[in-house]
Amino acid sequence: MKNSHSASYAAAGVDVTAGYEAVERIKPMVESTYIPGVMGTLGGFGGMFAPDMAGMKKPVLVSGTDGVGTKLKLAFLMDKHDTVGIDCVAMCVNDIICGGAAPMFFLDYIACGKNHPARIADIVSGITEGCRQAECALVGGETAEMPGFYPEDEYDLAGFSVGIVDEEKIIDGKALSAGDVLIGLASSGVHSNGFSLVRKVFDIEHADLKSPREELGGKSLGETLLAPTKIYVKAVKALLKAGVDIHAISHITGGGFYENVPRMMTDRLTAQIQLNSFPRLPIFDLIQQAGNIPERDMYNTYNMGIGMILALPAAQATQALEVLAASGETAYQIGQVVTGEQGVELV
Repeated sequence: MKNSHSASYAAAGVDVTAGYEAVERIKPMVESTYIPGVMGTLGGFGGMFAPDMAGMKKPVLVSGTDGVGTKLKLAFLMDKHDTVGIDCVAMCVNDIICGGAAPMFFLDYIACGKNHPARIADIVSGITEGCRQAECALVGGETAEMPGFYPEDEYDLAGFSVGIVDEEKIIDGKALSAGDVLIGLASSGVHSNGFSLVRKVFDIEHADLKSPREELGGKSLGETLLAPTKIYVKAVKALLKAGVDIHAISHITGGGFYENVPRMMTDRLTAQIQLNSFPRLPIFDLIQQAGNIPERDMYNTYNMGIGMILALPAAQATQALEVLAASGETAYQIGQVVTGEQGVELV
């Protein structure tokens, strides 16, 4: 690549040498995510991975893709770019683990108006941290410099991940039954959903993002909103390893409880959730007050403090909570599965 340089392309706003510098900056970070199965190294045309399928009767690949959304606007305003990569990984791998699949590898896509190598390195540092938390490898990615399409100091970020599970171990809700308990795993905040509404209610471009706020425990509004999405992969894997029979899982993303919980339910079963069974994070009260938002809309947009919900036999509830605590997760028994129309009931 030493001889690769185009003065004409640079005059059009694309500096290929900046791309090469970015690759050199991120290479050690990328390699820090490598797990058994990774083949080759950074720089090939395709990321290669040889999955370990020993002991599996019928391996099934489970994939997920997502982006960070308009939460990126907060990163631009705060000039902080080293956490949104965690969000990007989380939004993909948390979906994959809902099916019982362990994420194997991840790929990212960064589109920007101008390639600032140091900023790209910051973004990728978050991606690699997310991959380490999810115990998967970053095997490739793409940085696209697109002058005239994105403003010079802005970018978009998306990702894609693939996991694997034995067909007989897929978590698909078929084992759900009335009487199962619901375990909620605490969120770290707003995660990466509903930021168009967040930006509107706070008039975010003109808000004070950096001053400490008593109602947020001394943290600033910007710091609180940028808190990266929790990654629940290790926690779910720990439960499965401990023999907990998880019947269904829901990742609480955009659409909140009302959209996501019914997705894990089966016909004639309802998830009955006790709203007083878990603490509601202060940031959600602040959002609701600032925007005068109806209660139902809050639970139909945000996670309200619960980022993932698991359904499992009542007899295993205590064991599950103990395993989650040992994994460093804060979790609550938040309700039960009852007979009724497929869906969710908040009481």
